[in-house]
Amino acid sequence: MRARVTQSLPPHPILREHYATEREHAAFVQSLFDRTAPQYDWANSVFFLGTGAWYRQRALAAAGLQPGMRLLDVAVGTGWTADAARRIQGTDTGIIGVDISAGMLGIARRRLGIALIQASAEALPLADMCVDFITMGYALRHVSDLAVAFGEFHRVLRPGGQLLVLEIGRPRGRLRRAGLKFYFKRVLPAVSRLVSPGTSLAALMRYYWETIETCVAPATILHQLADSGFAEPSCATELGVFQAYRARRPAQRIQ
Repeated sequence: MRARVTQSLPPHPILREHYATEREHAAFVQSLFDRTAPQYDWANSVFFLGTGAWYRQRALAAAGLQPGMRLLDVAVGTGWTADAARRIQGTDTGIIGVDISAGMLGIARRRLGIALIQASAEALPLADMCVDFITMGYALRHVSDLAVAFGEFHRVLRPGGQLLVLEIGRPRGRLRRAGLKFYFKRVLPAVSRLVSPGTSLAALMRYYWETIETCVAPATILHQLADSGFAEPSCATELGVFQAYRARRPAQRIQ
């Protein structure tokens, strides 16, 4: 049964440099990540100084991921968060990855032995209450509707199940924000054009910053999690930019 949604909530306004209407958003995201899939792992390793792998694994462990849990990684990409999960789990079994991009799934399929499905966060092709843990790594800004996505997360989680959403947030301080903006909007696109000419990697880096800069506030995300039925929504921030949203589906009452 699909979750009922009363009001849509895009993660950011329409970015007219990239797409003209909200209806075009999902197709744009799918195309962009399909085109940049071959360069994605290299870019993440170099541009973000290798911080992704250890941070993901630490965040998953802190959120309560344990061996034996059935995990769904939404927007699995090339498999970074799923790989961190399987290191904790000790096996590929019981991990499912979902992504809108066939190109990203192709890379993930070569890296991992987990089950992979092409689908969006807003329409998960899974049964109700079928997973113990849901994670999403740095992709919340790319969905079309937070309300629909959170409704789907709540639907497929078992009672008592945990949700962990990792994101990059807009820094609060003016100097820190200016520095991050310069890095994403100027440095990364310039390096991308130099080392990977003829690709869409520079466009991806620009799009990254624009989604970070215009994303709805953490308070709005936490409010939507609560409205979607999640209990104890919280957001922990490290180094001013790395955000870890956590929540759980309440356990069912015994009648």
